[in-house]
Amino acid sequence: MVEDKILRSRILLEALPYIKKFYGKFMVVKCGGKVLEEEGLKEALAKDLVLLKFVGIKPVLVHGGGVQVSRLLERLGKRSRFQKGIRQTDEETLEVVEMVLGKVNKDLVNMIHRMGGKAVGVSGKDGHSIIASQKEEYGLVGEIRRVDTALIEILEREGYIPVVSPVGVDEEGKPLNINADEVAGEISRSLGAIKLILITDTPGILADPSRPDSLIPTLDTEEVKGLIQDRVIDGGMIPKVKAGLRALEGGVEKVHIINGLLPHSLLLEIFTDRGIGTEMVKRRG
Repeated sequence: MVEDKILRSRILLEALPYIKKFYGKFMVVKCGGKVLEEEGLKEALAKDLVLLKFVGIKPVLVHGGGVQVSRLLERLGKRSRFQKGIRQTDEETLEVVEMVLGKVNKDLVNMIHRMGGKAVGVSGKDGHSIIASQKEEYGLVGEIRRVDTALIEILEREGYIPVVSPVGVDEEGKPLNINADEVAGEISRSLGAIKLILITDTPGILADPSRPDSLIPTLDTEEVKGLIQDRVIDGGMIPKVKAGLRALEGGVEKVHIINGLLPHSLLLEIFTDRGIGTEMVKRRG
């Protein structure tokens, strides 16, 4: 019993310098995949975000919903088609995307409230805060041109955790589906966030994708680009690392790719000396 109390004290003391360093700073967290499907994982994430808010950090949550979109499209008899990891999006698919993302958003907001925090859900359509140009080859898919974070900052000042759905608009107000990793990366740049944290279904960036134990703890931007060129980083990891590279170029201090299948992975990465995933940093030397 005494040993358990001592261990808890050590954990808190290990977290203290990180709490001091990150106090008053924005952190953008992006989640997707199985984290959004398992109640226990969503609950753990919500608790982590509420804790960050209460210790003076400014979390912003960006979510995906690709798995849920594909499942509903399948039930409707429509096959999902992807090109370079991007969903081909026609008008019918966009309707499904907006409906599913709206439900995911509300579920996350409700979960944060259940865990003792306050949250408000928004999308890039609200206040036209995310303006994008259409990637014609993918259909109704957008590439971000500019981000206005005024709404996010107002919500944060009023004590809320902003929960952002990755739908934006073009200059005429037409809705566009946008990759959630890209949204998280651009928001982190615009906010001057200290960290961008990408929560995935994998341990992080692996030296050998077939071996989960080949995690690379730290990479700088040049090393990441080399791994992309060598196709060590491939598939669905490419949008994540590209968003991370953009964030680092825009002044974000560090980008983390962590495994959301481990409960409270967010706290373990932020508040422990060793962390659990891959951190991306600016070019070293």
